[in-house]
Amino acid sequence: MTIPAMMRAAVITAPGGPEVFAIEQRAVPVPGPAEVLVRVRASAINRADILQRMGRYPAPAGVPADIPGLEFAGEVMACGADTRDWKPGDRVCGLVGGGAHAEYLVTDAQAVARVPDGLSWEVAGASPETYITAYDAMVLQAGLTAGETVLVHAVGSGVGLAAVQLATALGCTVYGTARGAPKLDAARGAGMRAGCQPGNEGWITDAVMDWTSGRGVNVVVDLVGGDYTAGSLGAMAAKGRLMLIGALAGSKATVDLRTILGKRLTIRGTVLRSRALDERVAVTTAFALQVLPLLASGRLIPRIDASFPLEEIGAAHARVESNATIGKVALSIA
Repeated sequence: MTIPAMMRAAVITAPGGPEVFAIEQRAVPVPGPAEVLVRVRASAINRADILQRMGRYPAPAGVPADIPGLEFAGEVMACGADTRDWKPGDRVCGLVGGGAHAEYLVTDAQAVARVPDGLSWEVAGASPETYITAYDAMVLQAGLTAGETVLVHAVGSGVGLAAVQLATALGCTVYGTARGAPKLDAARGAGMRAGCQPGNEGWITDAVMDWTSGRGVNVVVDLVGGDYTAGSLGAMAAKGRLMLIGALAGSKATVDLRTILGKRLTIRGTVLRSRALDERVAVTTAFALQVLPLLASGRLIPRIDASFPLEEIGAAHARVESNATIGKVALSIA
């Protein structure tokens, strides 16, 4: 395979709005001994990309500081001297700390998963962040098991819909909240039993207790934070687990500690981007073994809200920031 010296990349030229992007020529990275070089075919836009563009979420060390992109799907083009599991032409996908919104990237060879035959680039490129986040939070960290109940906030988002699908596939009952009837309708189509939009004070606890006949839910997947937190705690069953994934509604919350104590609740925060390599390898391996077969079989179907070419990455960011999306905004890198 011929590897060019230069590649197209979506570059953040300065902190700001979607207009700050420019498509520039950058040198194709060279894989280290334990890395693979991937020709990226597809990716997607995530909230972390938005924050990075705004100057509020710097890229971690070791990845391009001005090229966003946390997930990818593409073909292996070259392998480092110590790499044994992959060969040029293999279809792979995975997560990186940044740099996926370019034609090429390098990543550790252990931190990629094989893309099943028949799975499109668009689906493969828009799946790692959402499904790894949801599976890791609910199953690997919260210990979700069949027969339990789950509440998902921002249920119409990419991670929210992935959580609904995964929990349903595990034999759990899922409830959700979202700002808009179309988002709730999409979640019902993915397996959610009941959902509601924000309401008066106490609305989260009231809705969940109504849905569960007063028992509460075992696990909460919260991408919203802020004043949702207190309501989530009130809506949980004894020994419930709250997984805090985002803080779209704010980074501060006022809670009654007696609720946590009395119900013996667990509150846990989680992020993927800043994890050490061994942790990223572990979650990618779990994704490959437990989730990708469900995607290949069609039991899990990611919702693609819209798809844009790399040259229109500014429009893709604007679409995500509109908050009108249902599912993922995909990025094609032909």
